[in-house]
Amino acid sequence: VAKNSFQFFLKTFKKINPDFYIIFGDRYEMLPLAYLAYLNRSKIIHINGGEVSYGAIDESIRHSITKFSDYHFVANEINKKRVIQMGENPKNVYNYGSLSVDSIKKIKLLNKKQVEKNLKSKLLQKNLVFTYHPETYLKKNQSSDINLILKTFKNYKDIKFFITSPNFDKGSKEIRKIINNFKKKNSNFIFFESLGFKNYISLVNLSDGVIGNSSSGIIEIPSLKKGTINIGKRQLGRSRSSSIIDCNLNSISIKRSLKKLYSKSFQKKILKVL
Repeated sequence: VAKNSFQFFLKTFKKINPDFYIIFGDRYEMLPLAYLAYLNRSKIIHINGGEVSYGAIDESIRHSITKFSDYHFVANEINKKRVIQMGENPKNVYNYGSLSVDSIKKIKLLNKKQVEKNLKSKLLQKNLVFTYHPETYLKKNQSSDINLILKTFKNYKDIKFFITSPNFDKGSKEIRKIINNFKKKNSNFIFFESLGFKNYISLVNLSDGVIGNSSSGIIEIPSLKKGTINIGKRQLGRSRSSSIIDCNLNSISIKRSLKKLYSKSFQKKILKVL
C-alpha cells in the first residue's frame, strides 16, 4: 500500500510540476510528501522550522522536513539561528514571525452569546480550556498521566473545563476514552472532538486561560494575553513568554500552577505580554 501511495503521489507531482511546495509545521503525514517532492527535485518552502519540542516525535520530523527544504520561514530569531546551524543557507532563512498569531490578529472574535450558542454550553464565572496530547517521545502509556490530571481537576467544582480532543499520535485513543468516561460523571467538564479555529480562539479569549501540553498554549495564546499552564515535557525546548507557567506532572504542581494563574499579580503581569 505504501509503495502504491508513493508511486501515485510521485506521478501526481510530476504531472502538476508546481514551482514550490509549501509545508507547514511538523506533522508526520507531511514527511513522505516532503520526501517525494525532494525526489522530484522540486523546491520546498518550510514554515515554522527550527523549533524544539523534546517531548514529542514532532522534533525529529520537523528537522527532517527542514533538511529536505530550500526556503525556511521561521517564527523567531532563535529558530532562525537553529536552522542555519543545521547547515541551511542563511540567505534562504527568513524570520517572518508566527502565521498563527497573524491569523488571530485578523480574526473577528465571537462574543460570549455566540460562543455559548455554537458550543451549546454556558460559561461559568471561571473557565479553562484543556488540551492534552500524548508525550510520544518520552512515554508509551498515557493512562496514568491523564487520570492524575483529571482527578486533580475534580477538586475545582467552580471551574468549567472545556476539553478539546488530543491529536492522533500513539496513545491518543487512551486519553480520549478516559476523558469521555470522566466527563459523564462531572457536569463541569465538557468535551469537544473539534472546536474549529474561530470557536477555539474565541472561547480562550472568554476564558481565564488554557491548561495542558498543546503547542497552541506556547505559540498562540500569549497574543490573547491569557495565561497558559504547560503540563509535562511535551513542549520542552520551545521559546516561551512570561504568560506561560511550566508545571510538573503531579497533583501538587498542578494545584500550585492553578493558584498562580488565578492570582491578581499574575493576571496583572500577563496584560503586559507583547
